[in-house]
Amino acid sequence: MRLCFLVEEQYRHDGMPLDVVRQLRSWGHRVDIVRPGSSLIRISEEIQAGSHDAWVLKTVSGGPGLTLLEAAASVGLTTVNDARAIRGVRDKALAAVIARSHGLPVPVTYAASRAEEFAQVPEAEYPLVVKPADGSSGRAVRLVASPDRLCAARGSEPDGDGLLIAQPYVPNSGTDLKVYCVGGELFATERCSLLHPGHTVRERQVPLTPEVARIATEIGTVFGLDLYGADILLGPDGPVIVDVNDFPSFRQVPDAVARVASAVLDLARTGSGRYGTAAPTTAPRVPAQAVAPVGSTR
Repeated sequence: MRLCFLVEEQYRHDGMPLDVVRQLRSWGHRVDIVRPGSSLIRISEEIQAGSHDAWVLKTVSGGPGLTLLEAAASVGLTTVNDARAIRGVRDKALAAVIARSHGLPVPVTYAASRAEEFAQVPEAEYPLVVKPADGSSGRAVRLVASPDRLCAARGSEPDGDGLLIAQPYVPNSGTDLKVYCVGGELFATERCSLLHPGHTVRERQVPLTPEVARIATEIGTVFGLDLYGADILLGPDGPVIVDVNDFPSFRQVPDAVARVASAVLDLARTGSGRYGTAAPTTAPRVPAQAVAPVGSTR
């Protein structure tokens, strides 16, 4: 097969997806890499030609890669993930609305152009987690203890522009649970929370409880994603989704490179949406060894 990977400058040396590209090439497939924002692209001819079996995106939120992927989809080319699904998770304000409207457990979300405007949020909702609506990789995430500390959260505004969101902090142990879906299977990793840098956690794969597995499956269905990750906190009232990402790092997933490469080929042949809402044929599976007993949190 011939594939085109759209790789933003931020990921030019990143193992995910470059290791996947090397794996695909070692299997005999032709893979071209396009770097949006750092190379000239004759977009009308390259995309209209339809010379690739699928286009794969690994880009930052707000980057030019998504436009190119959507352009490929607009002329009927296969994209991984489905281009229609990515926009819904790249904009965190939009993602919160979509998730809550489908009954997914997401905190109440506020949006504003400046951090100071969150002073209107009832003080009982504090502390707040404030972050850019187009953020990624934990960039500029701030924990704001009280309204009078909002000025210190100005650093979360990208270049003084762009929408911000704020959500009430979910009390937790300081450990984040990252759930990945790849090739129709679910895997979970626990790691130290960005908001608790002093808390030491050994990053490792952990079992999924049936409840978390169900929520992770619903995320793929609601957003129409095939390759994705979700940040889930185990709060006092149960699991809470605090972020969803398309094509994440898949850290600690067993044989991640080969799994992702195989999933890309599968989706290139069958079309994205196989595990999501675009054309659902099956729900993600949880490997038997990755299931925690009912009632267990790990």
